[in-house]
Amino acid sequence: MEAQGVPSKQAEAFTKAITVVLNDSLQSIAQSFMSKAEIQKSELIQQSNMSKFMSHMQISQDNHFSCLQRESEKFQGDIDKMRSELRYEIDKVTAGQRLDLNLEKGSIQDELAKQNAETTLFVTKLDREIHTLRAQLEVAKYDVIKYCIGTLVSISAVGLAVIRILT
Repeated sequence: MEAQGVPSKQAEAFTKAITVVLNDSLQSIAQSFMSKAEIQKSELIQQSNMSKFMSHMQISQDNHFSCLQRESEKFQGDIDKMRSELRYEIDKVTAGQRLDLNLEKGSIQDELAKQNAETTLFVTKLDREIHTLRAQLEVAKYDVIKYCIGTLVSISAVGLAVIRILT
């Protein structure tokens, strides 16, 4: 600065002021920056925190997974139980329907047997009456023939008697 024409006292004052400002700035900058040891310490703390976080997350995920697995098993058990109950109800309804059908079939068979017995009885009765009517018709026919023959014989006898009397 003296070469530039600045008096030496002023140059020293400027130099001192600049030195003070630079020292203050360096201290301020040094305070805002960390030393290598502090950085390594901070890095270790961050790694420790990160590993704790990761282990906590792993435990949390494991717990959540086991809870989901238990719920899934519970739901599967409920589904199996409902399935077996439904199967039981279906079997019960099917058995009831089979029983109803068998009872209905039995009553229809009983009714059919009853109708067959009545039909057989009716046919037997009808055959008896037809035979009785035929027998009565035969008797009546023989009676008619007998009376016709008797009448013809009587008329012939009267005719012969008349012929004999007239002759």
